[in-house]
Amino acid sequence: MRLMHMTSKFEQLTNTVRGSSTREMCNLFNQLMKDDPSTVKGAETLMLGEMLTLPQNFGNIFLGETFSSYISVHNDSNQVVKDILVKADLQTSSQRLNLSASSAAVAELKPDCCIDDVIHHEVKEIGTHILVCAVSYTTQTGEKMYFRKFFKFQVLKPLDVKTKFYNAESDLSSVTDEVFLEAQIQNITTSPMFMEKVSLEPSMMYNVAELNTVDTAGESESTFGARTYLQPMDTRQYLYCLKPKQEFAEKAGVIKGVTVIGKLDIVWKTNLGERGRLQTSQLQRMAPGYGDVRLSLETIPDTVNLEEPFDITCKITNCSSERTMDLVLEMCNTNSIHWCGVSGRQLGKLHPSSSLHLALTLLSSVQGLQSVSGLRLTDTFLKRTYEYDDIAQVCVVSSEIKQS
Repeated sequence: MRLMHMTSKFEQLTNTVRGSSTREMCNLFNQLMKDDPSTVKGAETLMLGEMLTLPQNFGNIFLGETFSSYISVHNDSNQVVKDILVKADLQTSSQRLNLSASSAAVAELKPDCCIDDVIHHEVKEIGTHILVCAVSYTTQTGEKMYFRKFFKFQVLKPLDVKTKFYNAESDLSSVTDEVFLEAQIQNITTSPMFMEKVSLEPSMMYNVAELNTVDTAGESESTFGARTYLQPMDTRQYLYCLKPKQEFAEKAGVIKGVTVIGKLDIVWKTNLGERGRLQTSQLQRMAPGYGDVRLSLETIPDTVNLEEPFDITCKITNCSSERTMDLVLEMCNTNSIHWCGVSGRQLGKLHPSSSLHLALTLLSSVQGLQSVSGLRLTDTFLKRTYEYDDIAQVCVVSSEIKQS
């Protein structure tokens, strides 16, 4: 291995110059570097601290980064060797990967010549990794020789990602809900990161809109500023809005149960410009449990007068795909909200995946922000009652305040 060969040169230098002057040591080091055919031309002018070596344990690499290594096998002898085969494997806790660019043997290697290879691997596992470099060759006498070198490194987790889901009505006439995804991303390394991209790849059911920019003078700017650096242990919050595609939004109940939302794609660069990329597994959220019947508000005023009737419009949807319902509406008064009309009236049959609109009138006897509650729907076929409370909130003010 070339890098290990360079290390032996340093040891030779140390043993040779012990007791020599500083000037003699520098001259000897320069001469050794010039005479070494495996070193880059002009490398003798570099400082010792700038030489790159590969020790038995050469530190850490982070999940999502690309591990790259330059391998050089140098013939230090004065004889030609034949059938040289260089193999580089990466051993993880779960598998062994062959990273060699070619599996063919080199016919011969003359004295002071090298076989070079550069390997790359995108790291996808956390834990201990071992690079195993094996070299086999045949001497002039026909003897087969073989040796191996092991280099160990740790793969660490660079980011901590947490997600939260929020449900909201996409609009008052929609059957389905918008989904807001908040992604909290924390840098758990010891170095700052440049966040190149954080995007959400939605599933086939959704369209996504990123809410991480603001419009300034007609131009879109990141809410995190022009320099999107994430310092060690800092956390940044990204927000996305997902809407069901039209073909799914029109089908009531299609997003019931566990729904696949999509996956986050995160790209960053370290302070040395090394690029890393992570993709989360498919994110899933539990959709609101509407049951067999869903009641949603289509229209409601923001502010109403105290003890004055106001109108709302409800939409009732049969979320079942198989069963027809025969519904009865009951209206129960609360301490502040009073319903106007006949309770217990028949709404008639509602077929699967169908909806009906219902205009209702009510008034409030208490000022302030009041909750609209007290609606009951009973399916006479199954004798099952569905209760709807806290449907919406309305601000109730006195008539004098509203007129002024």
